[in-house]
Amino acid sequence: MLLSAASVPAAFPANDLPCNNMSNKNTIKVLIADDHAIVREGLKQILADTRDIAVAGEAEDGLDAIKLVRQGKGDVLLLDISMPDRSGIEVLKQVRKEEPGLAVLILTMHREDQYAIRSLKAGAAGYLNKQSAPAELVNAIRMVAAGRKYVSPALAQELANQVNEEREVPLHETLSDREFQTLTMIASGKTVSDIAKELVLSVKTISMYRARLLQKMKLRHNAELTHYAIKHRLVEE
Repeated sequence: MLLSAASVPAAFPANDLPCNNMSNKNTIKVLIADDHAIVREGLKQILADTRDIAVAGEAEDGLDAIKLVRQGKGDVLLLDISMPDRSGIEVLKQVRKEEPGLAVLILTMHREDQYAIRSLKAGAAGYLNKQSAPAELVNAIRMVAAGRKYVSPALAQELANQVNEEREVPLHETLSDREFQTLTMIASGKTVSDIAKELVLSVKTISMYRARLLQKMKLRHNAELTHYAIKHRLVEE
């Protein structure tokens, strides 16, 4: 797992000694945006054991992430897909407008195929599950910093399968990013009030998203929505 401290030492070769020399022009400067302090600390611990990557700043929500990016101190942004006040995809789109040269690596606890296509279409340089091994995280950072794209082998296969399939566009792919986020949260058992609190939005706004997505997807209530989400693997059973 990405945040397993016990697995960190074994994840890197012996010559991957800590340096984190911010003055070294070859050092990859990483910005971390995640609303969970324990995740940020875990990521910093992992990256501290590399010779060529240094953490240049961190943010705990979407607005702080954008402010951090505007300082121009990073080469790669590690961005959590689910944060309060603004979703990771909203932040990603804003970053792509303001700092198109900054590589954004999306981190998520969700199934890889759930947000991956949306993230990559929005301009993400890579997409990585938080359950990945520390070595995979480091490899992903190095790849996107070099201007390449990164997806896991499993996700690459899934994307390849979708390209080769002639299929109708699923109804959930017609939703806006915020509507889709609302769908997955409702299907995960959260109430409108829960979602409003977590996203720092009004109950009225979340209710509007819910009404719109139900209309677009031709569903009548939360039970049908949840059934749809499970059937299409948008949430775990």
